[in-house]
Amino acid sequence: MRTRRIIAFIVVALCATLGNAADERTREHRGPDVTMIETEERVVYEYRQNGYLRMIKIVPRRGKPYYLVPRDPSKGLGTIEEADVLVPQWEIVRF
Repeated sequence: MRTRRIIAFIVVALCATLGNAADERTREHRGPDVTMIETEERVVYEYRQNGYLRMIKIVPRRGKPYYLVPRDPSKGLGTIEEADVLVPQWEIVRF
């Protein structure tokens, strides 16, 4: 009887440990977080990945949506906060 309790304790402890490791992996590899800021003239979407601001999408009330991205994504970890210049990019054709 005592052996069964010890085995049950070990199984529960192992499951809890594996569950915590899976949660950490999920947090590390999750997709981008999107924040939506709506004003009278436009809607701004901020795309963050692992807490870093990577891209901004601007959807004006009139006109085509466009994106603001770093000119050189290899500098400053590719974040907008570290970028020297933000470049607008428009969607020409959508499939």
